Amino acid sequence: MSHHLIVILGAAVRPDGRASAALLRRIEGGRRLALARPNALVFCSGGVGRYGPSEASIMAGRLVEGGVAADRLILDEGSLDTLQTVVAAAHVIAQRDLPGAIICTDSYHTPRTRLIFAALGVPTLDGSVKAGPRQMGWPAWWKMRLREIPAIPYDWVLGLTKRRGLRS
Repeated sequence: MSHHLIVILGAAVRPDGRASAALLRRIEGGRRLALARPNALVFCSGGVGRYGPSEASIMAGRLVEGGVAADRLILDEGSLDTLQTVVAAAHVIAQRDLPGAIICTDSYHTPRTRLIFAALGVPTLDGSVKAGPRQMGWPAWWKMRLREIPAIPYDWVLGLTKRRGLRS
């Protein structure tokens, strides 16, 4: 039986090279999903943003420290945004003939991420982590919610353009 790919989306790395609060939330959510699904592969996504190291390498290190076997991890250090991550994960899903993805990202980010996967024809399950005003504070929460609004139609259209390339 094949399992869904657990896809952990990256988030910022702090100037001192440590994981941001968002990245820590996502890593912990991914760790819980991985431990609950011991046969699923885990897609760690995120290249080097403004500060290094890569988001994927930080994820991988913390996941292994948290009890997830290193041989289950697929590192995507090339993706720098949500669309790139989803396309890269969709290729892995297609290559390995997996049934779909379990999305592990902040709850405000999950609808857009799932919409891009849908545009690519990839089924998803929601594995999001709670990221509301209590976790982030009101100003950061509003900023991220408002950022998602214009990104949704933009990424949907771009996702549709990538669909043909995924099938070939």
